[in-house]
Order: sequence, then C-alpha cells, then structure tokens
Amino acid sequence: MTYMEQYRKWLESPALSESERAELEGIGEEEIRERFFAPLEFGTGGLRGVLETGLRRMNAHTVRWTTQAFANLILEEGGGAAARGVAIAYDCRHYSAEFAKETASVLAANGINVKLFDDIRPTPELSFAVREYGCAAGINITASHNPKEYNGYKVYWSDGAQLPPHHAEKISDEMSATDIFTGVKTMPFDEALAAGRVEMLGEAADRRFLDLCLCQSVSRDSVMPQIRALKLVYTPFHGAGYKLIPRALRELGFENVLCVGEQMIPDGDFPTVASPNPEEPDGFKIAVELARANGASLIIGSDPDADRVGVMVRDQHGDGYQVLSGNQTGVLLLDYLIRARKEAGTMPKHPVAIKSIVSTNMASAVAEAHGVKMYETFTGFKFMAELLGKLPGNERYLMAFEESFGYLAGDHARDKDAVTAAILIAEMAAWHAKRGVTLRGALDELYAVYGHYKEKTLNIVMPGADGLERMNELMMKWRGDPPASMGGINVIAVRDYLVGERYCSRAGDIRKLDIKGSSVLYFELEDGTVFIVRPSGTEPKMKIYILTKGRTNAECDSKIEHYQTYARMMVR
Repeated sequence: MTYMEQYRKWLESPALSESERAELEGIGEEEIRERFFAPLEFGTGGLRGVLETGLRRMNAHTVRWTTQAFANLILEEGGGAAARGVAIAYDCRHYSAEFAKETASVLAANGINVKLFDDIRPTPELSFAVREYGCAAGINITASHNPKEYNGYKVYWSDGAQLPPHHAEKISDEMSATDIFTGVKTMPFDEALAAGRVEMLGEAADRRFLDLCLCQSVSRDSVMPQIRALKLVYTPFHGAGYKLIPRALRELGFENVLCVGEQMIPDGDFPTVASPNPEEPDGFKIAVELARANGASLIIGSDPDADRVGVMVRDQHGDGYQVLSGNQTGVLLLDYLIRARKEAGTMPKHPVAIKSIVSTNMASAVAEAHGVKMYETFTGFKFMAELLGKLPGNERYLMAFEESFGYLAGDHARDKDAVTAAILIAEMAAWHAKRGVTLRGALDELYAVYGHYKEKTLNIVMPGADGLERMNELMMKWRGDPPASMGGINVIAVRDYLVGERYCSRAGDIRKLDIKGSSVLYFELEDGTVFIVRPSGTEPKMKIYILTKGRTNAECDSKIEHYQTYARMMVR
C-alpha cells in the first residue's frame, strides 16, 4: 500500500476512536507521509516511536498488532511455552500502563499466560522475572531515556536477554502477514485476570530481585563505617527507580541517602528536567543543590526505566560537582571490582570483563594490567548477554558495561541494571573513602598509571524517510570507498563489522574479526585515535564515536575538538 492508502485504511477502520479519527483528519500530507510511509521497524530492541495515531507511531493499535505477531512466535515454539508464559513490565511514560494491559489482553486471548507487574518497575527486574519464573519471554513497555513524546516495546527471550535476531525477523514477518485491525485476537483485561490467565507480580518479586542485587556487594563488611558515614543524593528523574534503588542502598547500610523529592514522583512529562537522560548534566541541577546543601560527596541518577545510571562526584578540592562519563564510571567500577575482589580473596581464577566496541579502550588497559581478559561486543546488552551465555565454563565475568551508562554484574539479569550499578557505585565510593580519596581522585590516580583517555559521542539526527535513506547512503559510501585520512591524519586500518574484516592500509592484509553482522565502521588512525560510525538501532540518527588517548587531558581535548569538527563535515 502507498502511504495514502494506509492513511485511508486507518480513517475508515471502525477500530479507531472518534478522537483518533479526528487527530488523523487534522494532519496535512507531509505529516500523513511521515506517519504512514512504513511501519515502525521491529528489531532486536523491539519498537520505539512517537506517541501518536498512525502506522509508524506508538499507539494501542500498533501495540496489539506487535503482540499478536509475538504471540504467534510463542505458540509456534510449543513445548509448553504458552503455559510458561510472558512477564510484562512497564515504566512511567504516558500510556505505558495502558499498553501493558493491552499486551496482556492479546496474549491471554491467544492462550498465553501472563505475569504482569502491578506498578512501574526497573527494566532489569523484568529481565530477572523472565529468568526467575522460567517464562518463555518478557515484554517491557518503555522508551528508556527518550523524550516524553516517545514510548516503546522492548522484547526479551527465555534467557532474560533481548530478543535474538532470528526471532525479531520472525515477528517482523508475522506483522507483515497480519492485518493490524482484523488479524488481532484480544479480550477484556478484567476477564483475563478473573480467568487466571494474568497473574500480578508485586512485593515477593521485588524482595527476590533486591536480594540478588545486594549479593553483588564486594566489600560491604570491610567499609561499613564509611558506608554509614557517606552522604549521597539519589534521583530517579521521575522514573521507575524511585522505590527500589533507595531501598537497596539503605539495606546495604547507607544511612544518609538523600532523595530529590521533586523527582521522586513518577511522571511521564518529566516536569523538572529538559531530558530524563542521565547523560545530560542539566538534569542534575536540583540534585546538585541538594548535595551541596548537605555536603554529599556522591550523586546517582537513574533513567526512567532504571536500567542506566549517571554519576556526579564532588571535586577533590572544593564543593563543585562533576559528571562522570559512562566510560569513566565503567573504568572506575572495573578497577574497583578487581582490586576489592583481590583484597577480599574473591577474585575468580579466570576473570573476564565485557565492553562494547565503542566504549573506552582504557578499560582494556586496566583489565590487561590485572590479568583480566576483555571481551568486546557490539553496542547493546543483548550482545553482551549472548556472550555471557557462551563463556567457557572456567571463566567468570566481573562486569559488563557500555559507554551509554549501562552496567551489569551478577547472573540475576541479562540487561543493564541501574539497581545493582547504584549499589556498586556507592560501595565503591565508600571503599575509596576508606583510602581518603574521592571518586574524582581515584580517577586521577588511574590516569596517572594508564594515561589520559577521552571519548565523545556525536548524535547526528536524520529524521523521517529521507533521513533513513541518507544514513544508508553514507554507510554504503564509506564502506565501499573508505577515506585514506580523517581530519588530516592517516587511517592505518579499517574494521568493517558488517562482514567481520579488518583491513590494514599499510600492510595491505585482511584478517577476520571475532564478531560480525552489524553495520559499524571502525577507523584506526595514526595518532592513536579511533573513529567509529554506525546508524542508531532505535532512533533516527547517525552515531559517531571519537575515542582518543593522550599524555594529558588537554591533549585529549584538543583531539576531540579537531575530530568532531571533521565528523560534522563528513555527514553534510
């Protein structure tokens, strides 16, 4: 169908409410094209889109349609998959609770049991629930840290990890073969609940999840005086971490957890922040005021679905506060887990760590110095979860992380976990406090040992159909004819992770990479800089990563400035 044919189909459907029909009647042709030229792409991360009526939008119709396709996949699995059922969670966003019930109603109508959380919960608790209750799959209604206009539909498989690619393709195929209005089975939610097809999850699940998160503590007993004395501020940015993260910290022994009251209220409008993204320093303004007024040394913030966590630390000298990048927090955590486990005598014989290919190479340097093997994966915890399931039996992982503020430790979940990360970050601060050092000071110590590293991520927004075409054109151009130099510096090697090959410009040789199958180009430059380009898998933008190393912070800053100017010219 053309986009106008799809538009007319929707307008004529009796499934639309009067308000939905009025919304569609009030838009012009350009907006019609944007909403109907194609459906939202279903990938391993599920769906994510703007909350509006239309085929390429998040709404009850697209949620039901997707769920029917997912139900078809589960029913085809056989082996009791329908009886094992699907766990469903949701966050604080607009229509998240409604979409969760719509999802449960479609699954129940297809004879699939449902375990639905009774209120908003962190994403890692959904991953935990799939594993804990032996479910066939899981669904979380969330758009993570996206703006308030968005919502999403994130799908998990029986291992608690996000959906594998072949299952995502099957769901996409099922959607194509199913009519969005007439091909969906559903039933009233109250009837599904009364019939026992939907079971509600609550405090018992929380208790088990928290116990497993708290088990990741490494040095609690040895630093208990510092834990009791340390003052920290926490904010959930109006999201799902508001209940469990403060509770976990207090149960660990922290007596001075100061919560940002205005932001402890779940609210899909995120009224006190311009963006609910812990990567954005502006979101911490109220938290900084509270920290400064109370002499707190640490600020922790989780995003709306509480899978990512941001950190601010007090300066080594003074009352200022500095945001740690996701890479800096990841390096600090890795160094802490290694040193604290050695101190406690709990270091496994064959320790490993995992990071994404776009995350700082400083983590690899720290791992190598301590005899820890570092694995690299594509961006996204689904790839880390896949790797965790394939580790040799004698290897034990310490942690996994990616630069976008995602961290995981332990075996209770297979997705990034802000609850466990908050526990470990706070405990790490207490461990360094025992040494008389702040987290900022600890980072400076690492720079003195390993050299300075700095990274920059650029998000080049390319919305709509034209944007998708432009991203594809650029990737084809750079893949087919890679530049010999970037910003005036020679390219010494190019890694094409789509085909899994590394081409060395000087030697002219090609070698196979350990991983392949993702549209990522990785340029190694003569001055030690790494330049990485990939299209986002969840948003309409091109992501460019600049990874630098230098003798000083100023040298890294100079490289970052130089290469980000070049990067913006690349995409014109």
